[in-house]
Amino acid sequence: MSHTFVVSDLHLSDAQELDPDRPLWKRFKGRDLFIDESFCRFLDHIDELAGDEEAELILNGDVFDYDSVTKLPENPEFTIWWLERARGLAPEEQKSLFKMQVILRDHETFVAGLQKWVLAGRRLIFVIGNHDIELHWPKVQQAIRDALEIPDELQEQIVFCEWFYVSGGDTLVEHGNQYDSYCVCPNPIHPTIHVRGVDRMRLPFGNIAGKFMLNGMGLFNPHVESSFIKSLSEYVVFFVRYQLRIQPLLAWSWFWTAMFTLWTTVTEGFLPALRDPFTMEDRVDEVARKSKSTPRVVRGLQALRVHPAHFSPLKLARELWLDRAILLGLLMLGTFQLFSFLNVFVNLSLWWWVLFFVVALPPFIFYARGVNSDVTNYQRQLKARLPQTAKLAGVKRLVLGHTHRERQVVEDELEVLNTGTWSPAYRDVECTIPFGRKCFAWLRPHPTKQGERVAELHEWLDAEGTAQLYGEPARRMAALPPAREGAAESAA
Repeated sequence: MSHTFVVSDLHLSDAQELDPDRPLWKRFKGRDLFIDESFCRFLDHIDELAGDEEAELILNGDVFDYDSVTKLPENPEFTIWWLERARGLAPEEQKSLFKMQVILRDHETFVAGLQKWVLAGRRLIFVIGNHDIELHWPKVQQAIRDALEIPDELQEQIVFCEWFYVSGGDTLVEHGNQYDSYCVCPNPIHPTIHVRGVDRMRLPFGNIAGKFMLNGMGLFNPHVESSFIKSLSEYVVFFVRYQLRIQPLLAWSWFWTAMFTLWTTVTEGFLPALRDPFTMEDRVDEVARKSKSTPRVVRGLQALRVHPAHFSPLKLARELWLDRAILLGLLMLGTFQLFSFLNVFVNLSLWWWVLFFVVALPPFIFYARGVNSDVTNYQRQLKARLPQTAKLAGVKRLVLGHTHRERQVVEDELEVLNTGTWSPAYRDVECTIPFGRKCFAWLRPHPTKQGERVAELHEWLDAEGTAQLYGEPARRMAALPPAREGAAESAA
């Protein structure tokens, strides 16, 4: 393949209708913040960059955000239980199909852009991430094909890859959630489990938390970690400034959904994956064929995934703040028991219980301040595994997503790019301060070395209708001549 373009983390979901009483509730899902038109202009731009040469577009995971879809069917053909009505449908095939249809209906412009791309003879590759893990369902994939209305002779131009894709024999494209213990899919070859008589996708902890917790706390932006991973003082300030009027019972909403998140993660995490022993090897061969690799690479990359967090319930409880909530509750109960015991012998004011509680509080504060989120551990896991990943896949370059942080680095002769995010990620509740940049990776023929390709990270500048080389690589790449006449001016 001459030209490969990679984007990730679009997080397309259903549109949130404005609530006059709560105008900031899930503001990030407002239709006016959709990227559809900008993305279509981006597709036109990269089509010009490729010119008459072959080109493929890789949508590298979290293109769709099924966990954020909360719309319900008017006349459902399936049973909907109470939690689904409050937090969104479960990842069962028929329910996932409905969510896919909702997203496609709300993003018709995006669909039209992809249709134009494929009809021009270009390839379209979907690499499944953690937020669109429901893309594994055959009916969901077919819904996308039907929406694109691609003729039969071009159907092979659309490919759905389980979790990675080898482009041009020199680049491994992977979403990156397999190196994140909170978001890893334990078995992307066989991702389904059997729950209460129904097959469903096994969701990672991060997705379950987002679905059950963040869907009920609409002022926290799920696309920016700092929105929901805060210190205690930051949570207090946020509550007083925003939540007190809109959601005064936030603490209760957090507690019961956190408990349910922990329970669901652990119970479903230990369920066996559904697999047919007569077709297991065929399944590995199928994954290898679609990803343009070999069964050996498929098994090796599966083995390189991190240990899923659902095997460490205490770790999950810390991440959910449940350990501190339970300890604080025990502290209050213990000091009240002490107060009650002493009150049998001496008539004490209730203020004595407050005093006992305050005196016993410093050890709890010391413990709470020492507990940090383990989300940052992802970078360490990633750095340790990427050299093995590249060696196993026989590539010299990796393109990732997942972190929503764009970058391009070369370490120990291994080039690593991250395309950041196109999602509605904002640092503030009002969605006025964007987080990150809309970047994409462009792999193009090397201008001087026959048979090799060069990788560039670009930032899409929608206001100017063009793109520019991003960050430090811009200075290094500036010395290279363009792939063909006019390409440099178009890219810069």
